[in-house]
Amino acid sequence: MTAPALTVEGRPALTVEGLVAEYTTGRRGRRAQTVRAVSGVDLVIPRGTTLGLVGETGCGKSTLGRCLVRLTDPAAGRIMLFDTDVTAAGRRELAAVRRRIQFVFQDPYASLNPRLTVHAALAEPLRIHGLHRGRENERVRELLELVGLDPAHAHRHPHQFSGGQRQRIGIARALAVEPEVLVLDEPVSALDVSVQAGVINLLEDLQQELGLTYLFVAHDLSVVRQISDRVAVMYLGRIVEQGPVDTLFTQPRHPYTQALLSAVPIPDPRVQRARRRIVLDGDLPSPLAPPSGCRFRTRCWKARDVCAETAPALAEQGGGHGGPHGPEGSGGHLAACHFPDAPPPAPQGEPKEVTTP
Repeated sequence: MTAPALTVEGRPALTVEGLVAEYTTGRRGRRAQTVRAVSGVDLVIPRGTTLGLVGETGCGKSTLGRCLVRLTDPAAGRIMLFDTDVTAAGRRELAAVRRRIQFVFQDPYASLNPRLTVHAALAEPLRIHGLHRGRENERVRELLELVGLDPAHAHRHPHQFSGGQRQRIGIARALAVEPEVLVLDEPVSALDVSVQAGVINLLEDLQQELGLTYLFVAHDLSVVRQISDRVAVMYLGRIVEQGPVDTLFTQPRHPYTQALLSAVPIPDPRVQRARRRIVLDGDLPSPLAPPSGCRFRTRCWKARDVCAETAPALAEQGGGHGGPHGPEGSGGHLAACHFPDAPPPAPQGEPKEVTTP
Protein backbone atom coordinates (compact mmCIF):
# COMPACT_ATOMS: atom_id res chain seq x y z
CA MET A 1 0.00 0.00 0.00
CA THR A 2 1.16 3.52 -0.73
CA ALA A 3 -0.07 6.35 1.44
CA PRO A 4 1.12 9.79 2.54
CA ALA A 5 3.35 9.63 5.58
CA LEU A 6 2.37 12.93 7.24
CA THR A 7 -0.53 15.28 7.49
CA VAL A 8 -0.49 18.47 5.50
CA GLU A 9 0.58 20.25 8.69
CA GLY A 10 3.49 17.84 9.14
CA ARG A 11 1.92 16.06 12.12
CA PRO A 12 1.08 12.36 12.44
CA ALA A 13 -2.60 11.48 12.73
CA LEU A 14 -2.09 9.69 16.03
CA THR A 15 0.82 9.81 18.48
CA VAL A 16 1.02 7.70 21.65
CA GLU A 17 3.70 8.50 24.23
CA GLY A 18 4.42 6.41 27.32
CA LEU A 19 0.87 5.07 27.53
CA VAL A 20 0.02 3.11 30.68
CA ALA A 21 -3.35 1.44 31.33
CA GLU A 22 -4.25 -0.41 34.51
CA TYR A 23 -7.26 -2.15 35.96
CA THR A 24 -8.06 -3.69 39.31
CA THR A 25 -8.98 -7.33 39.67
CA GLY A 26 -10.12 -9.34 42.66
CA ARG A 27 -13.11 -11.17 44.03
CA ARG A 28 -15.12 -10.31 47.11
CA GLY A 29 -13.16 -11.13 50.23
CA ARG A 30 -9.84 -11.16 48.40
CA ARG A 31 -7.21 -8.45 48.18
CA ALA A 32 -7.57 -6.38 45.03
CA GLN A 33 -4.67 -6.53 42.60
CA THR A 34 -3.64 -4.07 39.94
CA VAL A 35 -2.93 -5.37 36.45
CA ARG A 36 -0.87 -3.18 34.14
CA ALA A 37 -2.39 -4.12 30.79
CA VAL A 38 -0.44 -1.51 28.82
CA SER A 39 3.02 -0.56 30.03
CA GLY A 40 4.75 2.44 28.49
CA VAL A 41 3.70 2.12 24.84
CA ASP A 42 4.93 4.56 22.18
CA LEU A 43 3.34 4.59 18.72
CA VAL A 44 3.08 6.95 15.78
CA ILE A 45 0.54 6.45 12.99
CA PRO A 46 0.95 8.74 9.97
CA ARG A 47 -2.19 10.04 8.33
CA GLY A 48 -3.77 7.79 5.71
CA THR A 49 -1.84 4.68 6.77
CA THR A 50 -2.66 1.48 8.64
CA LEU A 51 -0.77 0.22 11.67
CA GLY A 52 -1.41 -3.47 12.37
CA LEU A 53 -1.20 -4.41 16.06
CA VAL A 54 -0.65 -8.12 16.79
CA GLY A 55 0.05 -10.32 19.79
CA GLU A 56 -1.32 -13.13 21.94
CA THR A 57 -4.64 -12.93 23.75
CA GLY A 58 -4.22 -10.92 26.92
CA CYS A 59 -1.23 -8.88 25.74
CA GLY A 60 -3.12 -5.56 25.97
CA LYS A 61 -4.01 -4.90 22.31
CA SER A 62 -7.70 -4.20 22.85
CA THR A 63 -7.04 -2.18 26.00
CA LEU A 64 -4.64 0.01 24.03
CA GLY A 65 -7.26 0.53 21.33
CA ARG A 66 -9.93 1.43 23.88
CA CYS A 67 -7.61 3.97 25.49
CA LEU A 68 -7.21 5.78 22.17
CA VAL A 69 -10.91 6.66 22.11
CA ARG A 70 -11.13 7.04 25.92
CA LEU A 71 -13.44 4.08 26.40
CA THR A 72 -10.76 3.22 28.96
CA ASP A 73 -8.95 6.04 30.72
CA PRO A 74 -5.15 5.63 30.71
CA ALA A 75 -3.26 5.79 34.00
CA ALA A 76 -0.36 7.70 32.46
CA GLY A 77 1.06 8.87 29.15
CA ARG A 78 -0.30 11.03 26.37
CA ILE A 79 -2.41 10.46 23.25
CA MET A 80 -2.32 13.12 20.55
CA LEU A 81 -4.97 13.06 17.83
CA PHE A 82 -3.44 15.45 15.30
CA ASP A 83 -3.03 18.55 17.53
CA THR A 84 -5.54 17.53 20.24
CA ASP A 85 -4.47 15.95 23.54
CA VAL A 86 -7.02 13.15 23.96
CA THR A 87 -5.84 12.27 27.47
CA ALA A 88 -6.48 15.83 28.71
CA ALA A 89 -9.88 16.25 27.04
CA GLY A 90 -12.81 17.06 29.30
CA ARG A 91 -16.36 15.95 28.70
CA ARG A 92 -17.15 18.63 26.13
CA GLU A 93 -13.83 18.25 24.33
CA LEU A 94 -14.16 14.47 24.33
CA ALA A 95 -17.37 14.67 22.30
CA ALA A 96 -15.46 16.57 19.63
CA VAL A 97 -12.59 14.08 19.80
CA ARG A 98 -14.96 11.17 19.19
CA ARG A 99 -16.16 12.77 16.01
CA ARG A 100 -12.60 12.43 14.72
CA ILE A 101 -11.77 8.95 16.03
CA GLN A 102 -14.19 6.02 16.14
CA PHE A 103 -14.07 2.42 17.36
CA VAL A 104 -15.21 -0.70 15.45
CA PHE A 105 -15.85 -3.63 17.78
CA GLN A 106 -14.90 -7.27 17.34
CA ASP A 107 -18.42 -8.69 17.76
CA PRO A 108 -20.77 -6.83 15.42
CA TYR A 109 -23.90 -8.39 16.92
CA ALA A 110 -23.03 -7.50 20.52
CA SER A 111 -22.17 -3.93 19.53
CA LEU A 112 -25.56 -3.30 17.88
CA ASN A 113 -28.74 -2.73 19.88
CA PRO A 114 -31.03 -5.64 18.87
CA ARG A 115 -34.11 -3.48 19.47
CA LEU A 116 -33.08 -0.82 16.97
CA THR A 117 -33.47 -1.09 13.24
CA VAL A 118 -30.38 -0.45 11.14
CA HIS A 119 -31.82 2.95 10.21
CA ALA A 120 -32.20 3.90 13.88
CA ALA A 121 -28.71 2.62 14.73
CA LEU A 122 -27.11 4.74 12.00
CA ALA A 123 -29.25 7.81 12.67
CA GLU A 124 -28.47 7.79 16.42
CA PRO A 125 -24.89 9.17 16.18
CA LEU A 126 -26.12 11.81 13.73
CA ARG A 127 -28.63 13.11 16.31
CA ILE A 128 -26.11 12.91 19.17
CA HIS A 129 -23.61 15.06 17.29
CA GLY A 130 -26.17 17.26 15.57
CA LEU A 131 -25.11 16.24 12.06
CA HIS A 132 -27.08 16.23 8.80
CA ARG A 133 -30.19 17.70 10.38
CA GLY A 134 -33.16 17.43 8.10
CA ARG A 135 -31.46 14.84 5.88
CA GLU A 136 -30.92 11.93 8.24
CA ASN A 137 -32.74 9.51 5.92
CA GLU A 138 -30.54 10.49 3.01
CA ARG A 139 -27.39 10.15 5.10
CA VAL A 140 -28.40 6.66 6.27
CA ARG A 141 -28.90 5.60 2.65
CA GLU A 142 -25.46 7.01 1.77
CA LEU A 143 -23.82 5.09 4.61
CA LEU A 144 -25.40 1.78 3.64
CA GLU A 145 -24.37 2.23 0.02
CA LEU A 146 -20.87 3.20 1.15
CA VAL A 147 -20.38 -0.17 2.89
CA GLY A 148 -22.02 -2.22 0.13
CA LEU A 149 -25.45 -2.83 1.66
CA ASP A 150 -28.90 -2.32 0.18
CA PRO A 151 -30.56 0.85 1.61
CA ALA A 152 -33.93 -0.87 1.18
CA HIS A 153 -32.99 -3.13 4.13
CA ALA A 154 -32.60 -0.23 6.57
CA HIS A 155 -35.86 -1.18 8.31
CA ARG A 156 -34.47 -4.59 9.34
CA HIS A 157 -33.03 -5.49 12.74
CA PRO A 158 -29.47 -6.82 13.33
CA HIS A 159 -30.53 -10.46 13.69
CA GLN A 160 -31.85 -10.39 10.11
CA PHE A 161 -28.33 -9.89 8.70
CA SER A 162 -25.35 -12.21 8.36
CA GLY A 163 -22.19 -11.73 10.41
CA GLY A 164 -20.37 -10.02 7.55
CA GLN A 165 -23.31 -7.70 6.90
CA ARG A 166 -23.52 -6.82 10.60
CA GLN A 167 -19.84 -5.89 10.60
CA ARG A 168 -20.46 -3.65 7.59
CA ILE A 169 -23.26 -2.00 9.59
CA GLY A 170 -20.81 -1.48 12.46
CA ILE A 171 -18.35 0.16 10.09
CA ALA A 172 -21.13 2.34 8.65
CA ARG A 173 -22.10 3.46 12.16
CA ALA A 174 -18.48 4.41 12.88
CA LEU A 175 -18.34 6.39 9.63
CA ALA A 176 -21.60 8.23 10.32
CA VAL A 177 -19.84 11.11 12.10
CA GLU A 178 -17.18 11.38 9.37
CA PRO A 179 -14.11 10.45 11.48
CA GLU A 180 -10.51 10.67 10.37
CA VAL A 181 -9.21 7.71 12.39
CA LEU A 182 -10.72 4.26 12.99
CA VAL A 183 -9.62 1.84 15.71
CA LEU A 184 -10.60 -1.63 14.44
CA ASP A 185 -10.58 -4.24 17.21
CA GLU A 186 -10.25 -7.60 15.42
CA PRO A 187 -13.04 -6.67 12.99
CA VAL A 188 -12.85 -9.89 10.95
CA SER A 189 -11.89 -12.53 13.54
CA ALA A 190 -15.47 -13.78 13.92
CA LEU A 191 -16.10 -14.06 10.16
CA ASP A 192 -15.60 -16.83 7.63
CA VAL A 193 -12.49 -16.54 5.46
CA SER A 194 -14.41 -15.60 2.31
CA VAL A 195 -16.37 -12.96 4.23
CA GLN A 196 -13.15 -11.65 5.80
CA ALA A 197 -11.76 -10.90 2.35
CA GLY A 198 -14.81 -8.81 1.47
CA VAL A 199 -14.58 -6.75 4.65
CA ILE A 200 -10.82 -6.22 4.24
CA ASN A 201 -11.33 -5.08 0.64
CA LEU A 202 -14.05 -2.69 1.86
CA LEU A 203 -11.73 -1.20 4.48
CA GLU A 204 -8.99 -0.68 1.90
CA ASP A 205 -11.44 1.01 -0.49
CA LEU A 206 -12.78 3.27 2.26
CA GLN A 207 -9.27 4.28 3.24
CA GLN A 208 -8.42 5.29 -0.30
CA GLU A 209 -11.73 7.08 -0.83
CA LEU A 210 -11.98 8.89 2.52
CA GLY A 211 -8.31 9.23 3.50
CA LEU A 212 -8.83 7.31 6.75
CA THR A 213 -6.14 6.27 9.23
CA TYR A 214 -6.44 2.83 10.83
CA LEU A 215 -5.19 1.05 13.93
CA PHE A 216 -5.97 -2.55 12.98
CA VAL A 217 -5.89 -4.98 15.93
CA ALA A 218 -5.76 -8.64 14.90
CA HIS A 219 -4.48 -12.15 15.59
CA ASP A 220 -4.34 -13.28 11.97
CA LEU A 221 -0.94 -12.29 10.61
CA SER A 222 -1.99 -13.01 7.03
CA VAL A 223 -4.78 -10.44 7.30
CA VAL A 224 -2.43 -7.96 8.97
CA ARG A 225 0.09 -8.34 6.15
CA GLN A 226 -2.57 -7.63 3.54
CA ILE A 227 -3.96 -4.43 5.04
CA SER A 228 -1.09 -2.85 7.01
CA ASP A 229 1.63 -0.37 6.10
CA ARG A 230 3.44 -0.95 9.39
CA VAL A 231 3.12 -3.64 12.06
CA ALA A 232 3.64 -3.43 15.82
CA VAL A 233 4.06 -6.64 17.85
CA MET A 234 2.85 -6.53 21.46
CA TYR A 235 3.81 -8.84 24.32
CA LEU A 236 2.60 -8.50 27.93
CA GLY A 237 1.68 -4.84 27.56
CA ARG A 238 4.78 -3.68 25.65
CA ILE A 239 5.70 -3.22 22.02
CA VAL A 240 8.60 -5.58 21.30
CA GLU A 241 8.99 -4.91 17.57
CA GLN A 242 7.59 -2.62 14.92
CA GLY A 243 8.45 -1.75 11.35
CA PRO A 244 7.30 -1.62 7.73
CA VAL A 245 5.13 -4.63 6.98
CA ASP A 246 7.40 -6.23 4.35
CA THR A 247 10.54 -5.71 6.44
CA LEU A 248 9.02 -7.13 9.60
CA PHE A 249 7.62 -10.20 7.83
CA THR A 250 10.82 -11.01 5.93
CA GLN A 251 13.43 -9.88 8.50
CA PRO A 252 11.93 -10.25 12.00
CA ARG A 253 14.42 -9.30 14.70
CA HIS A 254 12.68 -10.11 17.97
CA PRO A 255 12.45 -13.82 18.91
CA TYR A 256 8.75 -13.47 19.73
CA THR A 257 8.03 -12.11 16.26
CA GLN A 258 10.10 -14.91 14.74
CA ALA A 259 8.05 -17.49 16.63
CA LEU A 260 4.74 -15.91 15.57
CA LEU A 261 5.73 -15.76 11.91
CA SER A 262 6.98 -19.35 11.92
CA ALA A 263 3.41 -20.46 12.70
CA VAL A 264 1.80 -18.64 9.75
CA PRO A 265 0.67 -21.20 7.14
CA ILE A 266 2.25 -20.96 3.67
CA PRO A 267 0.02 -21.83 0.68
CA ASP A 268 2.79 -23.73 -1.14
CA PRO A 269 2.79 -27.30 0.33
CA ARG A 270 6.44 -27.89 -0.58
CA VAL A 271 7.58 -24.75 1.21
CA GLN A 272 5.30 -25.50 4.16
CA ARG A 273 6.76 -29.02 4.57
CA ALA A 274 10.34 -27.80 4.34
CA ARG A 275 10.07 -24.91 6.80
CA ARG A 276 10.92 -25.22 10.47
CA ARG A 277 8.59 -23.94 13.15
CA ILE A 278 9.72 -22.44 16.45
CA VAL A 279 7.68 -23.78 19.36
CA LEU A 280 8.00 -21.66 22.48
CA ASP A 281 8.51 -23.21 25.91
CA GLY A 282 6.06 -22.41 28.67
CA ASP A 283 2.90 -20.36 28.84
CA LEU A 284 2.35 -16.64 28.71
CA PRO A 285 3.33 -15.26 32.16
CA SER A 286 0.65 -13.67 34.31
CA PRO A 287 0.29 -9.92 33.77
CA LEU A 288 -0.14 -9.67 37.56
CA ALA A 289 3.54 -10.58 37.98
CA PRO A 290 5.43 -10.07 34.70
CA PRO A 291 9.07 -11.23 34.55
CA SER A 292 11.77 -8.73 35.46
CA GLY A 293 13.86 -7.15 32.72
CA CYS A 294 12.79 -8.46 29.33
CA ARG A 295 9.25 -9.81 29.70
CA PHE A 296 9.82 -12.42 27.01
CA ARG A 297 12.96 -13.93 28.58
CA THR A 298 11.15 -16.83 30.30
CA ARG A 299 10.26 -18.25 26.86
CA CYS A 300 13.25 -17.02 24.87
CA TRP A 301 16.11 -19.20 23.62
CA LYS A 302 18.40 -16.15 23.38
CA ALA A 303 18.01 -15.12 27.04
CA ARG A 304 21.14 -14.23 29.05
CA ASP A 305 21.64 -12.86 32.56
CA VAL A 306 21.32 -9.27 31.38
CA CYS A 307 17.83 -10.02 30.08
CA ALA A 308 16.61 -10.57 33.66
CA GLU A 309 18.29 -7.40 34.89
CA THR A 310 17.49 -4.79 32.24
CA ALA A 311 14.52 -4.30 29.96
CA PRO A 312 15.80 -3.77 26.39
CA ALA A 313 14.91 -0.50 24.69
CA LEU A 314 12.94 -0.42 21.46
CA ALA A 315 15.93 0.37 19.24
CA GLU A 316 16.55 0.96 15.54
CA GLN A 317 17.56 -2.19 13.65
CA GLY A 318 19.02 -0.54 10.54
CA GLY A 319 17.49 0.78 7.35
CA GLY A 320 15.30 3.16 9.33
CA HIS A 321 14.24 6.72 8.89
CA GLY A 322 15.68 8.51 11.84
CA GLY A 323 14.20 6.62 14.79
CA PRO A 324 10.70 6.39 16.19
CA HIS A 325 9.81 9.96 15.29
CA GLY A 326 11.82 10.32 12.08
CA PRO A 327 10.97 12.19 8.90
CA GLU A 328 8.31 9.69 7.89
CA GLY A 329 6.57 10.17 11.21
CA SER A 330 6.72 6.56 12.38
CA GLY A 331 10.36 5.46 12.39
CA GLY A 332 12.08 2.51 10.76
CA HIS A 333 12.49 -1.07 11.96
CA LEU A 334 12.60 -1.19 15.77
CA ALA A 335 13.02 -4.14 18.12
CA ALA A 336 13.38 -4.51 21.90
CA CYS A 337 16.01 -7.24 22.19
CA HIS A 338 19.49 -7.30 23.74
CA PHE A 339 20.68 -9.94 21.26
CA PRO A 340 18.74 -9.60 17.98
CA ASP A 341 21.64 -11.13 16.00
CA ALA A 342 22.59 -13.86 18.48
CA PRO A 343 22.45 -17.47 17.24
CA PRO A 344 20.74 -20.09 19.41
CA PRO A 345 22.79 -20.82 22.56
CA ALA A 346 24.11 -24.20 23.70
CA PRO A 347 21.96 -27.27 22.88
CA GLN A 348 20.33 -27.39 26.31
CA GLY A 349 19.04 -23.87 25.75
CA GLU A 350 18.01 -24.18 22.14
CA PRO A 351 14.37 -23.63 21.20
CA LYS A 352 12.29 -26.61 20.32
CA GLU A 353 12.02 -26.68 16.53
CA VAL A 354 9.77 -29.09 14.76
CA THR A 355 9.25 -29.69 11.08
CA THR A 356 5.63 -28.99 10.27
CA PRO A 357 3.82 -31.95 8.71
